[in-house]
Amino acid sequence: MASKACILYVLLTISRRHLSGAILELERSFGFLVNDVARLFGRRFDHNGRRLGLTRAQCRTIGYIARNEGINQAGLADLLEIRPMTLVRQIDRMEEAGWIERRPDPADRRARRLFLTAKARPILGRILDVANETRDEALARLKAGEPEQLIDLLKRVHATLSERVPQPSDDSGATRILPAPRRAALARAARHEAARHDDDEAAPAPVAAVGAGR
Repeated sequence: MASKACILYVLLTISRRHLSGAILELERSFGFLVNDVARLFGRRFDHNGRRLGLTRAQCRTIGYIARNEGINQAGLADLLEIRPMTLVRQIDRMEEAGWIERRPDPADRRARRLFLTAKARPILGRILDVANETRDEALARLKAGEPEQLIDLLKRVHATLSERVPQPSDDSGATRILPAPRRAALARAARHEAARHDDDEAAPAPVAAVGAGR
């Protein structure tokens, strides 16, 4: 009997040590920290944003539509990462409250595009004020220069993951956010194409082309 108690004690001790080690590793886990920071930031935003008279989900919806006006409901659900039917109910309530309007899609009579109403536009600034207030609280313990360093590091991680995560389909109306290296490459290509186009316009027309135009 005593031996069984000893064995149980040893097993419990080992379990506690493993559990303690797992907790310590979790606190150093990138995925856990990113998700938990987002969770805590969201809860603090809810507290600071009570004066808005909007839920956090409604604020997110207004913010995403402001950035992607004309997006369809499927595309918005993809960006928000919620089920389309859940979004439909939310959009219905926000449309009834006068925040959002649905407009017919010229390319598809069955589809509707989403736009902000005149009532919603002034609230964007107030939502941003709450977000900035919450951000300042979250970064209060960082030293000078560390917030900018943190943002730069997160942007690099974001760019890396953006290259590996499928983007919304082109017909969703969503704005594709390209990582910085791809944006720079596309910008260089556009400048090169524009310069070549200007050179073509400035160059004398070939003799054959001139003859054909007569």
